[in-house]
Amino acid sequence: MKTIVHPEDRLRLLLAHKNRKMAVSAHAYVRGSTRRFYEWLNQADHAEIPAGPPVWICGDCHIGNLGPVGSGGGGLAIQIRDLDQAVIGNPAHDLIRLGLSLAMAARSSDLPGVVTALMMEKMVDGYTSAFLLEATDDADDVPVPKTVAGAMHAAARRSWKHLADERIEGEAVLPLGSRFWPLSQDERQEVEEFFSDEKIRRLAASLRESGDPDHIPDHISVKDAAYWRKGCSSLGRLRIAVLLQIGKGKERRYCLMDVKEAARAAAPTDPSADMPSDDGERVCQGALALSPHLGRRMASGRLLGRAVFVRELLPQDLKLEIDTLSQEEAVSVAEFLAYIVGRAHARQLDAAARLRWIAELGRSNGSPLEAPIWLWNAVVELVSIHEAAYLEHCRRFALKLERPDEVVG
Repeated sequence: MKTIVHPEDRLRLLLAHKNRKMAVSAHAYVRGSTRRFYEWLNQADHAEIPAGPPVWICGDCHIGNLGPVGSGGGGLAIQIRDLDQAVIGNPAHDLIRLGLSLAMAARSSDLPGVVTALMMEKMVDGYTSAFLLEATDDADDVPVPKTVAGAMHAAARRSWKHLADERIEGEAVLPLGSRFWPLSQDERQEVEEFFSDEKIRRLAASLRESGDPDHIPDHISVKDAAYWRKGCSSLGRLRIAVLLQIGKGKERRYCLMDVKEAARAAAPTDPSADMPSDDGERVCQGALALSPHLGRRMASGRLLGRAVFVRELLPQDLKLEIDTLSQEEAVSVAEFLAYIVGRAHARQLDAAARLRWIAELGRSNGSPLEAPIWLWNAVVELVSIHEAAYLEHCRRFALKLERPDEVVG
């Protein structure tokens, strides 16, 4: 029997879900404790971290926020897939965040510390190699690891039927239960008004597989909508899945839209940055700069009094899941993912700026490691902080498990 979650119960259930996910492993804890990373950046003295050129950065650059992304026109590439924290800031922060995520993945895979050191070195190799290409050149010179190649192969084989089988039930209905929760009457009404806006209708029209992208079909309607329990770092934020019907009769087709609240970014911003004041538009602009495949199929707006951004979910959009790594694969993954982040940063800079950043990035302060000492020191300190915080989280979560009345299943 399915449990139907009412709107007033959402926050309590989301908190329990987040606690469970973060207790799975230290690596999972890092993914769900983004603000602890920002606190470290803001509170400690990090004079040794180089001040990179102000560019759009992911802001929350961990392994799970990279993966296969479809272009909507048949293209497929590994790109950054979550831009909630995107800001114009210091690209070194993305490197540190990625380094922490990779180091925790290595520890969760029970790999020796020497592998983490090698990962940091290869990470810098992959990142800097991206800056040696032409700004518009997306050729992959870095070998694709088996883990990533497998995800790409799976993404390339997926079709709308796969997405529908996973997300949709019966006659084009979102199945209420553990993932999809009912909207209130007022929420449903506002969702319908949101998708009647010409800007949002134009986005839906532009994502069609054929026809004139400037032509807005006469019939675009909300077939179904539900609150979507997804992720664990955006606790309490608005997240709504919307099934749109475009066209009628034999010509009708469906598309699944993801509407997500754009909260104020916690990632440090460059003081001179000129960013949109609207957070939905900030996310969309960051996506265009960092992940073009994704950015070109997004739009911003306001829903239920909150800034939001909306995108069509494509069957090719997959999260890069890395549960365990061998020593060889860990080093290869570190190099490749850093290369992807490097491409996202490098395409925003001219040739001279790219060379200046590479030179600044490489200063190692006499470290025997090939990786810069500032990066190594930052990752080591952050691993220590997050390991201790993870154990404390598990202790507190275990205590709650002993009191069933406080735990929501």
